[in-house]
Amino acid sequence: MNNNNTTYKDSPLGKIPSDWEVKRLSEICAIFKSGFGITSQEIDENGDYAVYGGNGLRGYTNIYTHDGNYFLIGRQGALCGNIIRVCGKSYISEHAIAVQTDNKNDNSFLAYKLEYQNLNRLSESSAQPGLSVAKLVSLKISLPPLPEQKAIAHILGLMDKAININNQLLAQKELQKKWLTQNLLTGKKRLNKFEKEKWEETSLGDLFERVTRKNSEQNTNVVTISAQRGFVKQTDFFNKTIASDIVDNYFLVEKGDFFEQYFEANLLDKGLTKIAHEGGRAHGLLNVTPSDFFSLKITIPTPDEQIAIAQVLQAADIEIQLLKAKTEKLRKQKKGLMQVLLTGKKRLRI
Repeated sequence: MNNNNTTYKDSPLGKIPSDWEVKRLSEICAIFKSGFGITSQEIDENGDYAVYGGNGLRGYTNIYTHDGNYFLIGRQGALCGNIIRVCGKSYISEHAIAVQTDNKNDNSFLAYKLEYQNLNRLSESSAQPGLSVAKLVSLKISLPPLPEQKAIAHILGLMDKAININNQLLAQKELQKKWLTQNLLTGKKRLNKFEKEKWEETSLGDLFERVTRKNSEQNTNVVTISAQRGFVKQTDFFNKTIASDIVDNYFLVEKGDFFEQYFEANLLDKGLTKIAHEGGRAHGLLNVTPSDFFSLKITIPTPDEQIAIAQVLQAADIEIQLLKAKTEKLRKQKKGLMQVLLTGKKRLRI
């Protein structure tokens, strides 16, 4: 990258390189069109209908098709402003807008430019986000010469490729961890030196004691137990605090009080469904008596095998966290490149 010889000029969008120009999307797009829905009568006799299902941009339509490289912009809902790159023929719904540049501009560059622009900010509603074609076509953006557009798109494409490869590795590791969890914690697969060791059935009451320590230290981080989400901060679940002003008599739970890997694998679910009932306030809270809970039966290995299994699963967790951290680092690097390359603050040597 080189910035030494760049001169800048004023534009409607602020300072831009002197060889860049400002255009409305309507001036550079060969295609800028939204799909729309069809009725049940338009579905053929085989029950077939065209759906574009990429990342949530989907719906009934057979209205728009096109051959070539273009991208789709999410038009409504949670994915409003989201950009999906497409190659070949597709059908789109009213929830997506198809965009393709003219032959004087690079389609991939424009997709990255609009991704950087955060199109969701143009939404016409905060309750149900939505974009209009009319508002998008009037959007002004700054454009470098075509060779630089292609070079920038290539660099950002390499970043996306690195992110995708890392995410594939992450998905594989998560599947591997799931397989290890389901098999090692149930005894379907055994670690080599423990193959002849027998597991024994016991109750939770023989393994654990109920936490009864009171909140004498005035901890105000109150959590509740949700049937869907497990332990969750009360303010997150109810959007307000419903705890008493005085929390001295609340139980104080500390990290490390749980049979972590076993419980996280949901291996108690079958037993809990037999004894759990929704609370009277019907907000999804579990209603399980302590005696019913501690009477649940589970089958467990010897302490040495428990430790060995935990070490295997913890090692898998570390690998997963490292891959997640790498993805986040790559995304930050991509964001940094977008900030300088798509604004002309840094220039590529062409």
